[in-house]
Order: sequence, then structure tokens, then C-alpha cells
Amino acid sequence: MASAEWSKRPRSCERGVVTAAIRRIGVLTGGGDCPGLNAALRAVVRTALSRHGIEVVGILDGYAGLVEGSGRPLSEAAVAGTLSRGGTIIGTSNRSDPFRYVPEGAGAAVAPADRSAEALRQIGRFGIDALVTIGGDGTLAIAHKLAGLGVALVGVPKTIDNDIAATDASIGFDSALTIATEAIDRLQTTADAHHRVMVLEVMGRYAGWIALRAGIAGGSEVILIPEIGYGAEHVASAIRRRIQRGKRSSIVVVAEGA
Repeated sequence: MASAEWSKRPRSCERGVVTAAIRRIGVLTGGGDCPGLNAALRAVVRTALSRHGIEVVGILDGYAGLVEGSGRPLSEAAVAGTLSRGGTIIGTSNRSDPFRYVPEGAGAAVAPADRSAEALRQIGRFGIDALVTIGGDGTLAIAHKLAGLGVALVGVPKTIDNDIAATDASIGFDSALTIATEAIDRLQTTADAHHRVMVLEVMGRYAGWIALRAGIAGGSEVILIPEIGYGAEHVASAIRRRIQRGKRSSIVVVAEGA
């Protein structure tokens, strides 16, 4: 977006230089979408404007907007009524790493290129003094690299996997946990009615938090997570012991990384 509105107060973001005064910030959402993103955006905008008098630029479609220079001002009116809205009002992308950038829609023949310098120039053109990145491990890893180039940054952990270090619970985890637990509750009655062992695979990539907590909440008999090794015979033995005790069914919850 090449608007005179953003050129009124141009500032620079050179490698190794952090601007001290914060008068305008940028915010982006990266990676997959999940419940809570718009609530986080709303909190950033309302806090910045009403408490600190800081303007907010919404960077569109994740880091792609940072490279391509696509953004729009976010006012309190722009984020009003978004608490219960899914997705993200500024868009997102999980394939727009500025350090290995491939334009959206480009074919497999296009090699990734380092366009971090362009991202820095766009930050300066937007007049952004600091950047708020809302995302998971990939988004925050990129943010860490940008911080090394002098960008003042705040990282907000967002991932249903809950696999961000030093984070108790990330945005999206509670919703994923609730849905997985409800799925187990529904399977319990069917498994019992048909005398079956039923296996439920849940998301979480290489972290077992969803499987562990949903499995406990849903009363699953076996929970398999990537952090703890297991053998098929151990699982079978646990099921057989239940059968010997007269149990009619069993639920096995498996994290996808297991």
C-alpha cells in the first residue's frame, strides 16, 4: 500500500538500529488461523490507541504484507465486534518467510530468496517503530531473526499445539482442547454400545499437550504422545486387562506426532 498517510512521518529501520520512541506499531498474524486471533488484534489496537496514543498498522497476510508493503490502519472501529469472529481480519500466511521468500502463487520452480532487506524498508516506509507478531514457532522464529536485524518486537504466542517455550498456554490451545475432549465424549458411547476399541488421532504435531489433556479429561484408557516412547504390545496389554475386568470398550488417544 503506497499511501501518503504512511509517508507523513517516515522513520528508518536499518540493520542494528532500534528506534527509541514508539509512536506507531505494526501488527501481523502468521501461520494457521485459530480462535482468538481477532481478540488478540483487538486487544493490541485498543491498548495502543486508548492507553498510549500509539497508531497501529495492520500488516496484511502475515509476513507477505511486510515484504510486499501491504497494510492498512487499524482503528478501534476496525476491530469492533470481532471478539467472536473466527479467522483473522488482516489475513495470514504460513509460507511467507522474508528470509526464504516465495511469492504467493509462484510455482515450485521459483527458488526462495532472502528479502529481509525489503521487509526492513517497508517497516521504515510504514513509519513503524515496533512490530507485534502473533503466531506460532515458525512466526516467532522469523520474528527473532528480525529482532537480530534491529526491529523492536513483541511476540504473542499463538498455536493450538501449545509448543512455544516458556509459555503456559498459547492462543488457540484451549479451543483445540475443548473440541478434542468433545470428540472423545462422543466416541465413548459408541465404543461402549458396539464393544469396540476406538482410536482417536488429534493434532499437535510433535507436542502431546492436546492428546494428554483431552485424553485425561475424556477418560481415555490409553494416551500416546511423542514425548514418551511406547510399544504396541504395551498398548495391547492395557486393552486386554480392561477386557479381563469386564470392560466393554476402550478409547485410545494418539497425538499425531506419536
